[in-house]
Amino acid sequence: MNISAEKLDIIQKICEIQDNELIDLIKNIIDIPKTAKSDWWSKITQEEQDSINRGLNDLQQGKVHSHDQIRKKYEKWLKD
Repeated sequence: MNISAEKLDIIQKICEIQDNELIDLIKNIIDIPKTAKSDWWSKITQEEQDSINRGLNDLQQGKVHSHDQIRKKYEKWLKD
């Protein structure tokens, strides 16, 4: 079956659907390519973007500490 015939078969099956939830699901599936193109970066606040950029700058400048270093520093508060 070629793609045109498959599309027509799908259209026919969709026309027979009476379930609103299933129609909504199909609409969401059809919209996936549109939503997939949007980047998560544009969905976060400017404050969040600035915070991430500060962290990346700190990383590039070597202003970081290992997990072990931080655990040693705050060990007295981490004990059970």
